[in-house]
Amino acid sequence: MPLLTCFLMFKEKLLIIRFSSFGDVTQCLSVPTVLKTHFPGSQVHWVTREDMAPLLEKHPGIDRVWSYSRSQGRRGLFGLAKTLRQEQFTRIYDAHNNLRSHLITLFLQFPWVGMRPQLLRRSIRRWKRLLLFKFRINTFQQPFSGQRDLLEPLQAWGLSLDLPSTPQLFLESSEILNAKRGLPETFIALAPSAAFELKRWPLAHWQNLILSLPSQNFVLLGGPEDHFLEKLVASSPDRVFNLAGKTNLRQSAAVIASATALVSNDTGLLHVGEQLGRPSIALMGPAPFGFPSRLSTKILQVNLPCRPCSKHGQGPCVNPNFQQCLKDISPAQVRHELLKFLEIF
Repeated sequence: MPLLTCFLMFKEKLLIIRFSSFGDVTQCLSVPTVLKTHFPGSQVHWVTREDMAPLLEKHPGIDRVWSYSRSQGRRGLFGLAKTLRQEQFTRIYDAHNNLRSHLITLFLQFPWVGMRPQLLRRSIRRWKRLLLFKFRINTFQQPFSGQRDLLEPLQAWGLSLDLPSTPQLFLESSEILNAKRGLPETFIALAPSAAFELKRWPLAHWQNLILSLPSQNFVLLGGPEDHFLEKLVASSPDRVFNLAGKTNLRQSAAVIASATALVSNDTGLLHVGEQLGRPSIALMGPAPFGFPSRLSTKILQVNLPCRPCSKHGQGPCVNPNFQQCLKDISPAQVRHELLKFLEIF
């Protein structure tokens, strides 16, 4: 067979490894599209945590999703690696860079009979984190972009940092129609919860925002443990609909896709809005790495010397004015930005 024919028949087979978290997996959804664009005709597989797998469904840039549950332990992980080895990937992008991803890449790379897959690993930049959290010296590129951080390592393969157009989280029309049932025709989606309380915009601010827009309906998204959201419902029971704990990941995404706008703390739902291309407002507090990357999202933040205070925003807060970074983002500011989105003047 002529050499040129063999070259034209060769197709890349790529593996992305990103197990969690909700926000990181959602931001990483741009990567398969970028890979498919740069490597036409390639296959893209993805290894993720079992509970994150629904986020990857229907993505045209992903040919196969491999899921792993932590309950499977090391035996399950090595079993998965053994199966993945049979796929004979040509390239591996470790977008997670943790012990599990290292074990998988080690198993896939060595010992290897035939062509060894090329490996790229996203750097955690531990020395930069040390400077930031121990010595308050921030050497990260500002403004920090989560998606840029995930795409940067791929430049070694000649890929661009340009983000693909939205959506990068793909929903079926039936999912969106089902999400609208029982909800008003138009509404603003709110995501007042976050993994750590220190990352939550004050409850009184959410209440003031709702009361300041009496002509708007609001839909609350969160988990089953977010009982505090009932206090927001009490602010205006006829206009506030609480879906906390009533939707899974894709259903929550479908609600956001149906909303006129999203207001969110620094949390995974913020990146859902971003990857759907919905107008969003990001309330950024103590954490350094959850910043959105698209122009459809307006970032609101307060510049303070104590920010960021911790890797994930878990604290402790060291400011004498507790949680000043979020308290000083006023409901009036958020209302002003929402009115721009809604074109209500």
